[in-house]
Amino acid sequence: MKKIFSKKVIIPVVVGVVFLTTSAFKNDFFEIAKQIEIFTTLFKELNMNYVDETNPGALMDTAIKSMLADLDPYTNFMNEQDVEAARINNTGDYTGIGARIKTLKDKLLVIEPYKDYPADKAGLKPGDEIIKIGNTVVANYEDHAGDLLKGTSDSSVEVTYLRQGKTHTATIKRAEVDIKAVPHFSMVNDQTGYIVLTRFNNKAYTETNYALRDLKAQGAKKIILDLRGNPGGLLNEAIKIVNLFVPKGQLVVTTKSKVKEYNRTYITQNQPIDTEIPLVVLIDGASASASEIVSGALQDLDRAVIVGSRSFGKGLVQRPKQLTYGTQVKITISRYYTPSGRCIQSLDYWNRNEKGEAVRVKKENYHEFKTKNGRKVFDGGGVLPDVALGATKNATITKAIHDSDFIFNYAVNYYYNHDIKDINSFSLTDKDFAGFKSYLKTNNFSFETETEKDLKKAFETAKKEDLNDNIEKEYNALINHLNTSKNTVIDENKDYLLELLTEDIVKCYVYREGLYDYYKIHDTEIKKATEILSNSTTYQSYLR
Repeated sequence: MKKIFSKKVIIPVVVGVVFLTTSAFKNDFFEIAKQIEIFTTLFKELNMNYVDETNPGALMDTAIKSMLADLDPYTNFMNEQDVEAARINNTGDYTGIGARIKTLKDKLLVIEPYKDYPADKAGLKPGDEIIKIGNTVVANYEDHAGDLLKGTSDSSVEVTYLRQGKTHTATIKRAEVDIKAVPHFSMVNDQTGYIVLTRFNNKAYTETNYALRDLKAQGAKKIILDLRGNPGGLLNEAIKIVNLFVPKGQLVVTTKSKVKEYNRTYITQNQPIDTEIPLVVLIDGASASASEIVSGALQDLDRAVIVGSRSFGKGLVQRPKQLTYGTQVKITISRYYTPSGRCIQSLDYWNRNEKGEAVRVKKENYHEFKTKNGRKVFDGGGVLPDVALGATKNATITKAIHDSDFIFNYAVNYYYNHDIKDINSFSLTDKDFAGFKSYLKTNNFSFETETEKDLKKAFETAKKEDLNDNIEKEYNALINHLNTSKNTVIDENKDYLLELLTEDIVKCYVYREGLYDYYKIHDTEIKKATEILSNSTTYQSYLR
């Protein structure tokens, strides 16, 4: 089908709709109009004359996705469900059962019930598999089954779920759900406050502002701002949060685009709360977008010490554009630049490799910039911390383990098989890690690397050419070596995997709220941040 909807035909369709009033459209008016007419004619003839019945909606969905796949992963078509999900993400408000749910082929998996919300009050736990909602069997429902859990406040919904192989039912009374941008803030010690900011929705600034003021009232003379795992969100919220710590009138970020109206310079507009309080910002490989604007700006302005591992590297800005029938397209409209002038975009979507994959900007292509105090910083690879604690773990095999829910499922099984009285003294051992590896093997975890795929393809070609007899032995030896290497990679990522396992296990016992209290005792980055803040000379040495 992709051959039918060639990119040359499809690309102008959305471009023509979205940029109708832009100079780009005016300059290419004839070409865009021509391509729209070609596509409209093709689409009509295809649906009228194809030998089998066609689904116009499905064909158009394929066409749109094929077109956008050639751009970047952040330029997306959004149907009505996607638009609603984006609204919830930006506001943090919806009416439902109050739980993070993962949609699988034949069930809904409860990942995290929110403490004291309806799902929690009804007794649902992480790992519960919802198989029936009311009279609707999830496996037979062709639309978005998760939508069946939503409804008006105080309405009830009955769910049937599996827990450890046994069937249960529960009646859940829906309620308004408030997803906080700052789910936790507290004192680490008598002088150091700790703020967790997990998303940049439209409550991010208000909640961070409140947390900072509250901690200062409790006696905080130093602050740790935790942006680890924060994927970003609203640009304006990021600017206002930087403004909490820097003066009014300070440049925070600049956006540059081919469309002039998107070229903007963002300056802090408000009076700050505290421009002197020592500040450490925690980041990791999942800190992206608005998180990188905050951490990058505070680093460039020498206003905070950045601790952790290299951030994700998303230097692109998106804007939603309204389409017809309640749909939208979210388009990458510009790149953003921190106060020093750097763009931290790490993947090049416009100069791909021979496989069509975006490639990471090489270190030799980084450019040097200077912070306010003259410290060297670089573009092209995310925000590099001032204090690096371990490399960002993004091995393909560990990602496959995580994405296949093996870590989550193991954590759930651990919860049902271990009675932990004091979660704050809990830690996984080498024996537990060996048990996790056995669990992977028992549950047939398999992952085919790109190397294996290429070798198999070459071997299949050799078979066709009757050359396999001479190389089969060597081929099998290579595959065995690769399997050994995969096991080695798992061992090399032991600490990272144990961190992920610990996080999911702790949440099973004490929710996300308890996880942050656990972090304050055990987390390496928080310990390092506290150590840096405890000595003003050490703190200042990182900023000079």
